[in-house]
Amino acid sequence: MAMTLITTNTSSNAASSSFTSSIDSTYKLYIFKFYDVNPATDEVQFQFNGSDDTSSHSYDITKTTTWIETANDEQGNSIATNYRTSNDLAQSTSFSDLTRNLSYDADSSSAGTLWLFNPSNTTYVKHFMSDATSLAQSNPVDYVQYNHSGGYFNTTAAITAIQFKMSSGNMDAVIKMYGVG
Repeated sequence: MAMTLITTNTSSNAASSSFTSSIDSTYKLYIFKFYDVNPATDEVQFQFNGSDDTSSHSYDITKTTTWIETANDEQGNSIATNYRTSNDLAQSTSFSDLTRNLSYDADSSSAGTLWLFNPSNTTYVKHFMSDATSLAQSNPVDYVQYNHSGGYFNTTAAITAIQFKMSSGNMDAVIKMYGVG
């Protein structure tokens, strides 16, 4: 199956990046690739949420997620692989974390992928998963982290929009939305 680029959002010092059109029944899989994600505020999370409201796009869909992190610090000391319950959501309308503790240093960034499965189906809940790598802030040294999360939007309504943002402050980012099928 071929990936078709639908749109690209390039953000500079923006509060969020939203995809409010073209998420429809054309494709059963939507893939969001994010690159050069850099926060304006130190030690923040890069997050996303969905909307099933086509007019006001209120990003507040109830979701349940799970979250795993693998990390290694800049001095080569393995930090570990952890199941991070603090990043999980259980029937929550909060934004879901894609990364955590991002560094705002000029040479720091994050990149990754979010998969959204069959968002226009009105029979079943909507599943998603993500993979991301980033430079995270920590004292005394920074560390690279790989995050994997997955979950579902607990709604049978069609998901019509996706928004990305930081847990606090603005961001720079390039985010591309693809359709597969």
